[in-house]
Amino acid sequence: MTAGPAQNKFLARVSALARRIGMPAVVLLAALAFDLVFVTDAAFDDTGPRGIDLLLFPGIFAMVFCALWAQKRAAVAAVAASVVLVAYTLVVRYFDIPTYSSVLAHLSITEVVAGVEILFYAARRTRPGVAFAVISGLVLATLTAVSGRYYSGSDSNGTMAQAMLFGGILLGGTLVFAIPGRDRTAHPKRYEKLQKLNKLVMGQWPLIVMLGIALILEFGFTYESGAHGFPILVCSIVAAIIAVAAPRRPADAMVALTAVMLLSALVTPFLRLRYDYATPGGVPGTQIVAGMGLVVTLVRAVGLSKSVSRIAGLSAVVAVASILNTKRPTPTLMTDPDDIAGFAVAAVLLLGISVAVGLALRSRDSERTQVIQSAISDAQTSERMALARELHDVVAHHVTGIVVQAQAAKMMGEKNPQVAVEAMGRIEDAGVEALAAMRRLVRSMRGDAPAGSSEFSEQATTDLAADLRTLIERSNHGVKTSMKLELPSHVPHEVGRSALRLVQESLTNVGKHASGAKEALVIAEVTGNELHLQVTDDGREPQRRPAGGSGGYGLIGMRERVALLHGRLSAGRAPGGGWRVEAWLPLEGEE
Repeated sequence: MTAGPAQNKFLARVSALARRIGMPAVVLLAALAFDLVFVTDAAFDDTGPRGIDLLLFPGIFAMVFCALWAQKRAAVAAVAASVVLVAYTLVVRYFDIPTYSSVLAHLSITEVVAGVEILFYAARRTRPGVAFAVISGLVLATLTAVSGRYYSGSDSNGTMAQAMLFGGILLGGTLVFAIPGRDRTAHPKRYEKLQKLNKLVMGQWPLIVMLGIALILEFGFTYESGAHGFPILVCSIVAAIIAVAAPRRPADAMVALTAVMLLSALVTPFLRLRYDYATPGGVPGTQIVAGMGLVVTLVRAVGLSKSVSRIAGLSAVVAVASILNTKRPTPTLMTDPDDIAGFAVAAVLLLGISVAVGLALRSRDSERTQVIQSAISDAQTSERMALARELHDVVAHHVTGIVVQAQAAKMMGEKNPQVAVEAMGRIEDAGVEALAAMRRLVRSMRGDAPAGSSEFSEQATTDLAADLRTLIERSNHGVKTSMKLELPSHVPHEVGRSALRLVQESLTNVGKHASGAKEALVIAEVTGNELHLQVTDDGREPQRRPAGGSGGYGLIGMRERVALLHGRLSAGRAPGGGWRVEAWLPLEGEE
């Protein structure tokens, strides 16, 4: 039962480690691990002197060090890498060490990856003149290594021309990615496009890893075939690029990949490739991986029902390639029913796996979208409720005071004009405060301030007693209010802010609902680990509609505030008459 969480925890740690050391370092270490296994296995086989292959490791580790160093000192690391390549070429020649080709002849995959990363950092982070000098030196050192690392019995047919071609592809591709990021401020649009490309690549990294391995193997096949397989390699590179870029337009990408694979299948019989250029089932490995990845992307994006026609077209091209190119080196068609059935079963199995993975990812995307939409809906509802509480608690509080004062001025104006003048002043003050509260609400809705902020919540301090006195003194509900405050010097901010709101709403209700009330009492004290609030009045139940009407949301808002703090609220008629509101708010959060 604990395997799942343990595995998730392990994957989370691996992801965190990858983010901390950076993706370039992860790729470099992966290449190093591959070479460690491959070279060690070759060192103890039956070919050549035992253990001689292990002498390649000092040069490989030196290039790894230069690549890691390039992240901080790109120019110096590039010069050091050039020296390492040339110096170790002399070592290889002196001891007659057998070398292994990857993308470039006689260079290990680790040396190639390290060289590309050093080239990238030099082009990205050094001044133009320095970058040109160190990159030129690195290119010359690489050509020296490719042309100079021969050993007795090695086959160098076409090596230099192929290495220059493949090296030119690596050089151009690296510079295309590196140069746009040199000055972000001078070319913001170009940098933005690069960021989008980076996001696309990061989302496709599992497919890129598999395509990278397949392409490395195909580079080796191309060397073995003496450049006869170069057209097929180009088709495989194009297929890999289409598969990686497919999430942008998956349907069109499937059509393009089908065309590329058809071209590759029709060209292959004329190249007279031997079995040293492996094409499982008549299709190169890179194209198989690209096809499976694109089927996953298409099914994930549009569903299986809308993908059937394009998947059928791709399957037909694979069938044509198998019939044409399985029998080699002579261009003989595959007609044996048993062979056809075997390849058909394998193709259906790979296709089924791809479709299943695509459907699983589509289902996961749908669930994730639902979760995100639900979270957004909940957040919007919470924000609306907070704004509704603020509108009711603050604006209604001030407007109620205005209505009460206006009614008093109307009743007493004819008998005592001075009372009316004083009431008009209080009405003016309440109107100014109401406008200020409305402006704060508008700022909150525009995102300038959090919902629920007000003149009291914004200025709320840890001295709740002082805040309550200010609130009661500035109230305009028309009822004399006394207070009994026994509070500590420090109250948690969230508790104090909610307490202010509860007292404010209770006093607003006194002015609206407490008919004939002469006095109100506010009690705030700490009992145990709770803040106890009580607001009472001596009024009677109103016989008419309260001033300004009643929306019926006052108690709802108070209960919501208390519930957020896991407290308790009681509101109702007091035994001796009047209305009483009591709340108990925990001073310490729940564990």
